[in-house]
Amino acid sequence: MPSPQIILASTSPRRHELLSLLGITFEVVAPTCEEIPSATHSPSKQASQFALDKAKSVSSQYPEHLILGSDTIIEIDGQLLGKPENLQNAEHMLRQLRGRLHHVHTGVAMIQKSANVSLKFIETATVWIKKFDEQTLAEYLDTQESLGKAGAYSIQGKGKRFIDKIEGDYPTIVGLPLWKTAKLLEQQGIVLANSVEEIYQSKPYANWNNF
Repeated sequence: MPSPQIILASTSPRRHELLSLLGITFEVVAPTCEEIPSATHSPSKQASQFALDKAKSVSSQYPEHLILGSDTIIEIDGQLLGKPENLQNAEHMLRQLRGRLHHVHTGVAMIQKSANVSLKFIETATVWIKKFDEQTLAEYLDTQESLGKAGAYSIQGKGKRFIDKIEGDYPTIVGLPLWKTAKLLEQQGIVLANSVEEIYQSKPYANWNNF
């Protein structure tokens, strides 16, 4: 039986870049679900649910394809921290994170309706943020890199300046737990052109070698 075609149900450039490291062919289709947090979900469960919602919103249109959905949420003090709506909101988030640790939850879901495949998992990493000064904060906000990023920073970009250390899987913080995702894809019969073990040894993605 031929392996299914893959669709990434995400418009995130970071997830596209990470998945591309595996050397597989895939399409990108924007998910159509609304990301409205539930008051009854923990941040980790919310990330998992959003990932599943994204995959489901695309799977009905492409039942023969293997749909990959993913979502990343930051948790601090048990509360969900999403993407900033504007730079003022980004400034507030970064002040909230300053000098503290937080958790990054990335949920992944895989669905292939025609084969009755429905899989999901959640990966969590911990990030410690430095006690950065006001000038560093202002300079970073001026780059506008905060916009569209969970927690208002990009670890693979200029936001690296804020990171003291991490514990866990670096690609999880970027937006896609590559190791576990690769293993699930292989379980579904997908042949990876690039070994995930070698990828983790060489750390080819932006800023990965710094951690």
